[in-house]
Amino acid sequence: MQDARVWEFEESLWTGSGEHYRDSIDPQCLMVLPEPPFVMAGQQAIDAVSDTPRWSRVTTTQRQVMRPQEGLIVVAYQAEAFRVDEKAYQAYCTSTYRRVAHEKWTVVQHQQTLPPMANA
Repeated sequence: MQDARVWEFEESLWTGSGEHYRDSIDPQCLMVLPEPPFVMAGQQAIDAVSDTPRWSRVTTTQRQVMRPQEGLIVVAYQAEAFRVDEKAYQAYCTSTYRRVAHEKWTVVQHQQTLPPMANA
């Protein structure tokens, strides 16, 4: 997967439908989010996010892409996400994808860390 497609895919996980999200998250996914229950796995991770309101837009900066081996992509970035009539949400994020079929990738890991000032 080329870098432009990587970023389109990552952004679609923030703004796409709940169905798209469920189809994109691997059943073996591990996820860490900055709200309870914080650490999730598998179906719990899929349900935790696919049933929440979707973001209307997201901007990603400080983008990094690594390909440690064939069929594995790791990304890191800063996200600023928006919902209508809500304050912006900011986090530093990582995601790891694995290729499960030709042109089919799933998320096996996702993590979000709030900026230090967000906790103050």
